[in-house]
Order: sequence, then C-alpha cells, then structure tokens
Amino acid sequence: MDAAWEDFGWERLADGVGRRRLPAWDATVGLVLGEQHVLLYDTGSTIREGAELRVQAQALAGGRRVTYIALSHPHFDHVLGTAAFAGTEIYGAVGVDTLLSRERDAIRADAVRHGVPAAAAAEAADLLALPHHLVSGECTLDLGGRRVLLANVGPGHSGHDLALFVPGDPEVVFCGDLVEESGEPQAGPDAITSRWPAALDRLLALGGEDALYVPGHGAAVDAAFVRTQRDELAARFGVS
Repeated sequence: MDAAWEDFGWERLADGVGRRRLPAWDATVGLVLGEQHVLLYDTGSTIREGAELRVQAQALAGGRRVTYIALSHPHFDHVLGTAAFAGTEIYGAVGVDTLLSRERDAIRADAVRHGVPAAAAAEAADLLALPHHLVSGECTLDLGGRRVLLANVGPGHSGHDLALFVPGDPEVVFCGDLVEESGEPQAGPDAITSRWPAALDRLLALGGEDALYVPGHGAAVDAAFVRTQRDELAARFGVS
C-alpha cells in the first residue's frame, strides 16, 4: 500500500491516511481509508481535477468509491472539483451550503482571477454540489474499523472552517487553510480575523502535542508550528 500512495503522487501520513498536494496553488486534499467507507477531504479546483482525484482515490482504496467528502472551507481551490463525485455524501460547516449556493458567481470569478480557465470555472460553479450534512459542532463518521471526527472549529480563515481529526499513530489533523506552511496565512474578505487564533486553539486541543497537522497549503507540521502561527496571527490582527 505504501508504494501505491507514492505511485499516484500521494504522501502517506499514517496507516490508511494520505494526502496529495495539488499543482498550481499547492492545495492539499486528504484521503482516509476505512474497511467499508472512504473519505476525501476537499476536491480540488476544477471538475477535471476532481475526476483525477476520484480515480486515484478509488485505486488507493482497492476499487472502492469515495463514500464521504468533507469540505474544509468554501474557497474555489478546495471545492470546485466536488461535482466529479456523483452519489457521494458531502459534509461541510453549518451555513456553507447557503454560501456556496449564493456565491457561485463570486467563486467562479475568484477561480478565473487566480488562473482557472473561464470555461472550466463556469462548469464547476454551475455544477457545484452542495453539502448534504452540516456540522455545527462535531460529527463522528464510522468508516469501518476506524472512526474519524469532523469539527467545526472556525470561523477563522473563512466563516465556515471544518477540520478533520483521524485517530491513529500518529494522529492526523487536516486543518484546511486555518494553517498554512508554504506562505503566510491568507486573510481574504471573508476571514474572521478576530476569531482565527481561537480556531487554532481548538485545533491544538483536538490534536494535542503529538499529532501531525496538515495545512491547506504546504508541508505537514507539528503542534509547535501551529502554536507559533497562532501567536503570529494574534499579533498581526491585534487579538489575544
């Protein structure tokens, strides 16, 4: 199985847990394999990218299809591939369904502004699948032989930040863009900067000192990195 992750350009993080850093914006997608179900965390920036992820995930899961998708937040590079996964149950932070429906044109325009071809951005925005399940606190999913936790730890980087905690050795926390390693955390117009440090406190409480933290962009980090970034954000935005 280890070789298979590498063969498909994925990084193995723990037993049955991996991630891929996508080209262009270095956005991370995560994959968690259970005995019965398969969970994908984020879906890429176009339907074509999502379709590639679907094929790779199914191969890594021994032919099983992705059962669940969890969307870390509603930015184009993390959600516009979702339409490639027909029949999949989709999870998101409470309120993200309304935002995605209302802001399709803005998401499409943001994708084009960042370099996604206009036709691909329009197709993905028009077909964008909305979450079926909304998480307001925490939600446990049984994948068969392993249970994972979805946690609405935001707002922070956006108004709808959803983290994924995967128990194991090591424990793995997928952070979305609440944490970034390959550059300074980006605070766009929808960032809730006054509450971002508190969101990172919740991530640290979720994973603890020994967990592996997976940013939305960049290499995996440890708790010390997250704590330092938390303090830098607090200083940057003038909050405690």
